[in-house]
Amino acid sequence: MEAQEGTQQPHLVLAHKLFLLTHPDVEDIEKVRLREEVFSAVKADYMAPLYETLAANSILEMDQAVLESMRAKIDEELKKFDEKIADAEENLGESEVREAHLAKSLFYIRISDKEKALEQLKLTESKTVAIGHKMDIVFYSLQIGFFYMDFDLISKSIDKAKNLFEEGGDWERKNRLKVYEGLYCMATRNFKRAANLFLDSISTFTTYELFPYDTFIFYTVLTSIISLDRVSLKQKVVDAPEILTVIGKVPYLSEFLNSLYGCQYRSFFSAFAGLTEQIKLDRYLHPHFRYYMREVRTVVYSQFLESYKSVTMEAMATAFGVTVDFIDLELSRFIAAGKLHCKIDKVAGVLETNRPDAKNALYQATIKQGDFLLNRIQKLSRVIDL
Repeated sequence: MEAQEGTQQPHLVLAHKLFLLTHPDVEDIEKVRLREEVFSAVKADYMAPLYETLAANSILEMDQAVLESMRAKIDEELKKFDEKIADAEENLGESEVREAHLAKSLFYIRISDKEKALEQLKLTESKTVAIGHKMDIVFYSLQIGFFYMDFDLISKSIDKAKNLFEEGGDWERKNRLKVYEGLYCMATRNFKRAANLFLDSISTFTTYELFPYDTFIFYTVLTSIISLDRVSLKQKVVDAPEILTVIGKVPYLSEFLNSLYGCQYRSFFSAFAGLTEQIKLDRYLHPHFRYYMREVRTVVYSQFLESYKSVTMEAMATAFGVTVDFIDLELSRFIAAGKLHCKIDKVAGVLETNRPDAKNALYQATIKQGDFLLNRIQKLSRVIDL
């Protein structure tokens, strides 16, 4: 289960292939190759529980002989682990007992037996004293959570890790946890929190077991664009040396970021179209594809309109390299949803911005909250009088 430094955890590579196998946009010929790779990985690591699930869902074909050989190998290996644990408990120290239990935990993770893996990790934790080693066990739980996209397990594990850090813990593990939490936030559509956590981890990234560094930069840029204002985006992303060294490795990403900041809207839409396929085929971003597409367009339309009191629809369409009808349809949706503060004069073909007054909005919010508080006090006074 444990990945070498600089390489992605094999189970998470497998999880991505399984995601692509069920994706409707992946071509059939590509699925044939993926199916062979998945079957080879399942067979190599004796993943009998996963094999049965995949066969039941018609993702892989069931070969009873292969399944029986996997089960026999699992029984054989478990017998060896139990002998090592018994020997360690009888003849060796606490540290060796813990290592033997951890080895069994990692084997359960390797064969994709989720319940037994979590149970064995819990047992291993009970044999563990050092905070650092307890944190490593939490990281294994998080990896299981991301493999199965079990957000409840991930959330509980992150909370547990934070509690452990209150007792102590080194900075390297704390920085790793930021990336795990950032990925969890991104996968649950909390893009602002994800962007902040990713940006905090750029210079200290060591979490190669989750994804390569260029994928990390891809996530950082995507979450930052819809979360940061222009000044912060320039300081933390556009001019960040760590991002500049890697951004060129991800197709369209540099053009996507720099054309937005440089107000080159035609280039931005072109790069955006190129990135959509990558977003759609990412197992963490795919569920939020439509939402992310809307948020990015809100950001770019708001940025364009920020410079104008009024602008013709034709001028905006030309700037974005699209038709007037497309802009009309797009903006009408965003205006109706309250995402853009402007109105369309269809007769004159003009857009008029009506930015909300921040002070007035704050005043209205204060009045509303004051009314709510007074109502609560009146209700409370009636109860006290009774």
